[in-house]
Amino acid sequence: MKTLTDPSLPTQPPAELLEALNYCRRPLIIAHLAPDGDAIGSLLALGHMLHRLGKDPILACQDPPPASLRFLPGSDRITNDVRDYAVDQIIAVDSSDPTRMGSIYDPGEHKNLPLLVIDHHVTNVAFGQINWVEPATAATAQMMYDLALALDIEIDTDLATCMLTGMVTDTRGFRTNNTTARVLDIAAALMQAGASLNRIMERTLNSHSFNLIQLWGRALETVEFDRGVIHATNSLVMREGLDGIVRPEGLTSFILGAYEAKAAVVFTELPENKVECSFRARPGQNIAEVAFALGGGGHPLAAGCTISGMLPEIKELVLSRLIEQVLSS
Repeated sequence: MKTLTDPSLPTQPPAELLEALNYCRRPLIIAHLAPDGDAIGSLLALGHMLHRLGKDPILACQDPPPASLRFLPGSDRITNDVRDYAVDQIIAVDSSDPTRMGSIYDPGEHKNLPLLVIDHHVTNVAFGQINWVEPATAATAQMMYDLALALDIEIDTDLATCMLTGMVTDTRGFRTNNTTARVLDIAAALMQAGASLNRIMERTLNSHSFNLIQLWGRALETVEFDRGVIHATNSLVMREGLDGIVRPEGLTSFILGAYEAKAAVVFTELPENKVECSFRARPGQNIAEVAFALGGGGHPLAAGCTISGMLPEIKELVLSRLIEQVLSS
């Protein structure tokens, strides 16, 4: 676990990270699989900044940005196939361990390239040659704001929109307990730079596809409650006929809204006997410890992991760990 810094002060990128960013020519920037707004917003923000510095960054993610994030400038440049690109540096954004980069990162092919890590997860395992990890920040996109200051890059509308999107989505609309006065000050500065808070809120938090709403409906029929933990299941069968949609985005936070719940988990069954577990919790809990013990990571109140095995057995294992954590807190 990382030591928290003072959230009221700007974070300072390590000098060696700034030097590495200035030295590179064609970096490969990788966002984590199943990307959220902070992952895509940070990926695009860093790409914009490095392009402004005369670099030719490659923006990559194993999974495509969800429809709610495709309004972001530059999102059409994100690729999931980097085999034909010669790069001189790897930069992992918003990823707490190397597995979060998914199929984009090849430890064999990329082993001789410098690996930089920019992240805000308290469970980050410092897997790069250079690691800039700030758990006290509300989002990796907030770190991108401080990086722009350190690199003396003027924040234009496109850059501001990407940064603010990351901050809005990771704070659930500035509702999480790490929404400090400085977070709001940065948001105001980004709005002054041209980002539309109303548009970002509408696209990321208030709009959903019909297929997603259908999946929510099917998953809500599975909701159960046990000793402070509320949970729902999203199986392969439930997603049939939903045009390839995989995750019931936002459902974990929604079911945590039950007054009785202290923690929530949604189990998403994946192909090849894998189960993705999305955790949310109320203040006073630390589900990051549970996620980390199961091979995942995240924040005390928002975390997750992916486990190999059959859905019923994984549910039993994870629920026992979560219930134990809730009862002991």
